[in-house]
Amino acid sequence: MQVPEHPIEGLMKTAMESIKEMVNVNVVVGDPVETADGTVVIPVSRVACGFGAGGGELEAQGRQTHDGEQLPFFGGGSGAGVSVQPVGFLVVGQGQVRLLPVDGNAVIDRLIDLAPQLVSQIQSIFKREHNRNQVAMSPPPPPPGGTIPPM
Repeated sequence: MQVPEHPIEGLMKTAMESIKEMVNVNVVVGDPVETADGTVVIPVSRVACGFGAGGGELEAQGRQTHDGEQLPFFGGGSGAGVSVQPVGFLVVGQGQVRLLPVDGNAVIDRLIDLAPQLVSQIQSIFKREHNRNQVAMSPPPPPPGGTIPPM
């Protein structure tokens, strides 16, 4: 004899299927869009889901199945919620990938994006200064005649 499906199972299946339809990978990382100059822009979002279900049975004077078995009355419900918040845009182009955030803390994010470039520029300044010092400290070239005057 097959055990009949409990009513709460049907409620949960319906709610979970609805969530599955609403939330997919394209909600978190959107479809890429290519601009005229070849730059690709990809939207990025944060998705949060919540789900709840519950129910109760009343044993007194329940329903009857086709073979005369007594089934209790059931009352229940389920609910779900989905929140989608835009986080920013990934911009891929000109040999680099950048994240342009949507929130107000763009200054901090911009500083973090520029940090590698700043370090590179500081290193090149130090290398140039080091090369200048080496040139200034090196002995002068020998005279054209090939002899070095005595000291």
